[in-house]
Amino acid sequence: MSTAFEQFSIGQKITGTSFHPTRESIREFCEASLDFNPLHLDDEYMKNSFGKTQFGGIIMHGMNNFGVISKMLTDWLYPLGGIHRRLETRWASPVKPGDTITPSAIITSLKSTQKGHWVSLEVSVNNQRNEVVAVGEALVEFPMMVQ
Repeated sequence: MSTAFEQFSIGQKITGTSFHPTRESIREFCEASLDFNPLHLDDEYMKNSFGKTQFGGIIMHGMNNFGVISKMLTDWLYPLGGIHRRLETRWASPVKPGDTITPSAIITSLKSTQKGHWVSLEVSVNNQRNEVVAVGEALVEFPMMVQ
């Protein structure tokens, strides 16, 4: 029996759906997450300097990057019978209203065990200028089919 796992190869790329954060979507995330940090809401506050960083206006929650990566993984996995098992991300650069961010992943390893097939991926999110705004690693599983 052929499985989705057999179709994968190291170096294969997966691309997700682009996301266009707006002031409204950032506000909605504040409400959904209960995180009302002024970084995400107050332009006056954001005129200040944060150490060596000057954002110049509100920025999107870093967890939104996690969300666009998770959506990419689940959109790819679930139709193929896969399960999203682990995701670790690091923020590399701020995302502002009006940016367009797009997640992608590269398969870095494939492993089979008695219970399932495992795929490791290097994930990233880039903005419209192709600047990296988030990076990380994901681990997904394609369970063994019981016959």
